[in-house]
Amino acid sequence: MAKQLHVELVAVEEKVWSGEAEMVVARTTEGELGVLAGHAPLLGQLAEPGQVRIKLPGGEQVSYEVAGGFLSVTGEGVTVLAESATPVSAAQSR
Repeated sequence: MAKQLHVELVAVEEKVWSGEAEMVVARTTEGELGVLAGHAPLLGQLAEPGQVRIKLPGGEQVSYEVAGGFLSVTGEGVTVLAESATPVSAAQSR
């Protein structure tokens, strides 16, 4: 079983999603970035338009269209701070 990391996706007005995940994939201004447990700390600016994909234990995935903001990776997990975050249907996230 893959190690898990704690993920929080926060928009300006609310916490959008929080939980345990195997991987987070986000597009930053430096390119697409995949984060697994044990990733080195970093701070990245989200690219616009962008999508954040959260791969859950068991293979399920949740995706959000995000506008503006940052991705922060620390020893505690991943925090995505976005101006807005809108859920993407399963058909759109492929």
